[in-house]
Amino acid sequence: MRTDDDSWDIESSVGATALGVAAMRAAESRRPDALFHDPYAEVLVSAVGSPSWTRIVRGEVPDLDEAALAALGPIISALIARTCYLDDYVREAAADGIRQIVVPAAGLDARAYRIDWPSGTTVFELDLPKVLEFKNRALAGVTPSARRRAIAVDLRHDWPAALRDNGFDHDRPTAWLVEGLLRYLPADAQDRLFTDMVTLSAPGSRVAVYRSTGAAPDAAAQQDARDAGVDVTVDVGALWYSDEGRSDPIDWFTTRGWTVTRADPAEVLLARGRAVPADAAARLKTHYLFTARRPGGDSTR
Repeated sequence: MRTDDDSWDIESSVGATALGVAAMRAAESRRPDALFHDPYAEVLVSAVGSPSWTRIVRGEVPDLDEAALAALGPIISALIARTCYLDDYVREAAADGIRQIVVPAAGLDARAYRIDWPSGTTVFELDLPKVLEFKNRALAGVTPSARRRAIAVDLRHDWPAALRDNGFDHDRPTAWLVEGLLRYLPADAQDRLFTDMVTLSAPGSRVAVYRSTGAAPDAAAQQDARDAGVDVTVDVGALWYSDEGRSDPIDWFTTRGWTVTRADPAEVLLARGRAVPADAAARLKTHYLFTARRPGGDSTR
């Protein structure tokens, strides 16, 4: 059960979901037809020292049955699509001259290390202390390709002050990256997050958001996965907050004058040559991606 001031490390609660996403990125990176390469995902997951997580990363899991595949397949496809989309987003922002990248709830995101950033780029990563401590230890021997500022802060508290205290300049355009975060925030906290981001965004700033409106895998699907050898239990449904009373992010930014462009995860995958079965494409409709841009500004400032 979530509480207003709950906390976690990388193996518990919301932290464990970051491990799951990193394991997916590592598994995708091992494919001969991989749509992206994240060489640090396997390093991060392996650093936990869990045989179960390591087996998942290395693909040493028996084939899932039809029920488990039906439940997990669209979710995995959505995560692959969002990684591709958001990688393109930050590269385009950098090409347009934006040199401030902010990643709230960064988890095990390794873009500060694996993206070829232009000189002068700073990547601000915000997350809870234990999550960032783990990440810093696991990647201690790796040099980021941008200036990386790891900021230990709870997004339910005064994170804008912590961001400014670590060198963030609200007069310069910013690219915000909101990946897999919203369902872990109460409805009012989501709106406060957006409000703070807009307040800190100079003209020319942009934000990319991944949003899921579907249901989490139910208990039966999770048991099917465990029976197939995926013996890591993360009850995502127990970690998500209700959608009741939650603002639609696209409407939220649109009504504030930002220009919004939406993307369908299935189309993101198809554009890269990854086949998407019709039934999976239909289930992917509960996931969407979008970019919102604040008009004006000179990104090269």
